[in-house]
Amino acid sequence: MARFVVAGASEYLAITGWGIDDVKLAKKSWVFAGQQCKKFDISPVNYEFNVQAMSAEKLAFNLPAVFTIGPKILPPPGNDASRQGHRRALMPESEEALLLYAKLIAPLDHASNHVKELVKGVIEGETRVLAASMTMEEIFQGTKKFRKEVFEQVQLDLNKFGLYIYNANVKQLVDEPGHEYFSYLGRKTQQEVVNQAKVDVAEARMKGEVGAKERDGLTRQNAAKVDAETKVLSVRQQGIGLREEAKVKSEVQVYENEREAEIAAAQAGLAMKKAGWEKQSKVAQVEAVKAVAIREAELQMEVERKNALRLTEKLKAEQLSKATVQYETQVQESNAALYSRQKAAEATLYEQVKSAEARKAQADATFFEQKLAEDARLYARQKEAEALAMVGKAKAEYVASMLQALGGDYGALRDYLMIDGGVYQEMARINAGAVSGMQPKISIWSNDGGASGGGEAGAGAMQQMAGVYKMLPPLLSTVHEQTGMEPPSWLATLPKDAAN
Repeated sequence: MARFVVAGASEYLAITGWGIDDVKLAKKSWVFAGQQCKKFDISPVNYEFNVQAMSAEKLAFNLPAVFTIGPKILPPPGNDASRQGHRRALMPESEEALLLYAKLIAPLDHASNHVKELVKGVIEGETRVLAASMTMEEIFQGTKKFRKEVFEQVQLDLNKFGLYIYNANVKQLVDEPGHEYFSYLGRKTQQEVVNQAKVDVAEARMKGEVGAKERDGLTRQNAAKVDAETKVLSVRQQGIGLREEAKVKSEVQVYENEREAEIAAAQAGLAMKKAGWEKQSKVAQVEAVKAVAIREAELQMEVERKNALRLTEKLKAEQLSKATVQYETQVQESNAALYSRQKAAEATLYEQVKSAEARKAQADATFFEQKLAEDARLYARQKEAEALAMVGKAKAEYVASMLQALGGDYGALRDYLMIDGGVYQEMARINAGAVSGMQPKISIWSNDGGASGGGEAGAGAMQQMAGVYKMLPPLLSTVHEQTGMEPPSWLATLPKDAAN
């Protein structure tokens, strides 16, 4: 489906969609399926602002302004006939600006708060930046220049949105509350005008009085002057007559003298001209002779120069041939030396490369040997750990079976393990070492319970066994006192008082 859309006098159509790369602007157009058409208003809008700015002296002021801003629509250049023939055409810059406006501003209402805030931000920013670079006096004295620069800077930023300032009006600068600079400046100007008016009145009064006195004095002076001039004029007329008569006589005498001087000057000039002509002829003769000599000398110099050039070229050719031969010889020698050095360098490089490869192979072999040794040590440690684990497991099983055999008696298991491990023998050895050299007093208990200090033991075996059994109670008591360990129940039992 297609429809024909026509925009109003102050409207444009923005068409996008099928068959259009970006945005198509038109006053009237067909809108086909797959296309969208939106009308947007291009009439300018008035924006009123009260910009608060600050000068270079940190003085704040208000700048009331009214801007008439809208999309940039300019007629094409040319005469009236061309404008009539291209009434619907736009300048390239206007078309570009209108495209920007259609993309950025047209989707919104151009009188909306968003557009107003955008324009206000641009104007306030540029005004504040420009005011900060000028003094208050410069702003006040050059208001027209200040306004022009503000408009130019604002227009540069509005071009980014396709907007154009059609008209702008900046009102009188207004003081900020608490900063009465303009009011004080106005008072100063008013007071200066009043003072100037007072001075002008006083000067006018002074001129009137002085003028009256001057007129009266001039009247008297002119009257005396006329009388004096009348007398002087009569005397002057007489003197003029006498002077004219003497002047005529002197002029006659001067004329006669001038004529005589002219005749003498003419004769002297003629003599000088004759002498000059004679001098010129002699000089010409001498110059001709000298010119011939000079020309001969020049030709001789040219011949000598040609001979010198010929000899020079000959010497140059000889020297050049020698230098060429020497150069080629040196080049061949240099090439030979360079070739030998290159070959020596290549041989050295080859040796270094092979040496590096040998060192790398040796390092790889050493690394492989070290890796194998480390792997062997790791394997041995793993096997040791496995053996220790198996021994620990066997010990655990052994202890568990012994504990089960002893009916769960931990004390009996402990005593058995100490006896089996030789703990008592080790304790006896340690105690013996501790008391060695201390000359302990050893008591021997006999059958009658008495003690003797070193008598001989009984000869019979039964008597010796009885002595051993009699020695056990004090031994076990001593071990209990020193270590706190009790003998196993199957071996002996300590008395209650000894245990305590």
